[in-house]
Amino acid sequence: MVVSATGKTAELNAFEGEPLNLTAYRLKFLDAKGQPFDGLPDHGQLAAKRSPVMGYRLVGNQQNSAWKINDQGFRSDQPISLDKPKDEVRVFILGGSAAFGQLSTNNQSTIAGQLETRLNQQVAAQKASPNKFRPDTLPYFADELEKALKLPPRIREARYRVVNAAVPGYASGNELAQLAFEILPYQPDAIVLMNGYADLLVPSAQEGADMPGTDAMLESAPRHLMAGLGNGIRNFFDQFYLVKGFQYWVLRPQASFHQMIPPAFDTSVQDHLTADSKELERRTDRYRQNLQQVARLTSAAKIPLFVGLQPEVSIRSAKPAGREKEILEQLGSQYPEQIKSGYTKLQGSIEQVKKGSPQLSTLNLAEIANGTQGEVFQDAIHLTDTANRAIANRLFDTITPKLHVQPKPYAGGDVPPS
Repeated sequence: MVVSATGKTAELNAFEGEPLNLTAYRLKFLDAKGQPFDGLPDHGQLAAKRSPVMGYRLVGNQQNSAWKINDQGFRSDQPISLDKPKDEVRVFILGGSAAFGQLSTNNQSTIAGQLETRLNQQVAAQKASPNKFRPDTLPYFADELEKALKLPPRIREARYRVVNAAVPGYASGNELAQLAFEILPYQPDAIVLMNGYADLLVPSAQEGADMPGTDAMLESAPRHLMAGLGNGIRNFFDQFYLVKGFQYWVLRPQASFHQMIPPAFDTSVQDHLTADSKELERRTDRYRQNLQQVARLTSAAKIPLFVGLQPEVSIRSAKPAGREKEILEQLGSQYPEQIKSGYTKLQGSIEQVKKGSPQLSTLNLAEIANGTQGEVFQDAIHLTDTANRAIANRLFDTITPKLHVQPKPYAGGDVPPS
């Protein structure tokens, strides 16, 4: 009666002991029958299933108020077919939770969504005002030629699809497998890779991120049984409004700040970073080797590759204030130095791969984050909608030169009137 009187029925039904936007984006791992794995927390809404090749992948055809996953398992409002239309240009964005748009308002506010909007707006502007862009054929007279060359170049007039193929928690090993087995068949015209952070968290003994806790369950049947029973008991009591109401109004987790680094459950970033220099070297070397393979695959397919390390909160050059100050305080005093050391090595790996990969272009995403006014980070790595827009704009400026239509020079014949 109290819950009904307060108008909180729908909100408490969805409440799982944490802010609702975290539950909306938390991974929920399902088995082959589509049921939650016994022993693993199941209060997330973003369903994923185990993959023998990629570790895990998002379940297709699911949605909530914050995101929609299409039939193919990509964060997109529309399905995408293997048969590529002639008038379609496809850009795929790969990466982890930051590239996916963790905590974003909706699909349209992600980097992919905003980049797709910019590209299609450019095409619409070209069609509506062709005289404001460079012509297909350059004029004959020098003064008119000079004026034409000062106009902004046109991009290929097509339907642009920017496909958000990022998956929360993915490291470079997952992305390499995803590119080879899942993405290339869709005939992408460009690949954007925004990653790096997860490779600093995943132990070097692993090829990539996997469902958390599965090794422990396989090693100990009693532990698996107890974890499954424990989850069942907690889920039974957590469904009661008395429990939910006490958590919501008394403990108030929705009013506190939470870090969210998938796919791990209830563990901090510090638990996954390493202070061992040799282990850090192995993790960053794994990143270099995987990126090298990505570069070879895209080069063989003649696909432009754009790579940038995903921004994280300690790179903010301005003195942190408000939420960003709280984020850094929670991460601890050792975090900035550990991340700086790891990112320096990761950037060195990118530059090393770039030397032998002419189709690879680099993106300085940290510079974009620093140049963005207002709040940029919602936790250690997840960006606000405003920051996503800034990165999408930089991607637009970086990618469009590859899409420019080169005007033809005047080919002779009758001299056009001046």
